Amino acid sequence: MNGTNKFLHNDFLGLIVRLFIGIIFIYASLDKIQSPAQFARIIYNYHIMPGMLINILALLLPWIEIISGMLLIAGIYKEGSILIINVMVLVFIVAIGVNLYRGINLECGCFSVSSKAKESAVGLLLRDIGLLILGVYVYLNRSRRFDLIKTKA
Repeated sequence: MNGTNKFLHNDFLGLIVRLFIGIIFIYASLDKIQSPAQFARIIYNYHIMPGMLINILALLLPWIEIISGMLLIAGIYKEGSILIINVMVLVFIVAIGVNLYRGINLECGCFSVSSKAKESAVGLLLRDIGLLILGVYVYLNRSRRFDLIKTKA
């Protein structure tokens, strides 16, 4: 096995990154699940969603985050859950990038629905790009060693 394959198929590194991403998404969902109205306000402030979809997204997105995070940690439907997570992160990157371009200082809503949870848009963008890189690694990592349910690679 060459160096790239050893890196991509490393059981322990794959598990650590998988746990890290899963925990982040579970944690990120908790405040949003408890406060969907505040999360809907944050989504509205991004000014990219049609009004009729905001409440539905505020109710569904945190549950998609928590379920995807739990499945990723357990190694159940790992490819599907990390694909969903990567798509969400990509959408977050686009939403933050659009508002950065517009010059809008926004409440992220990433880990808290508090109005005090303002962060630098550039910092948010860099954090999400790093998260996407880790997510792509997990998607490419085909280790099954720590999966609860073993599926064909």
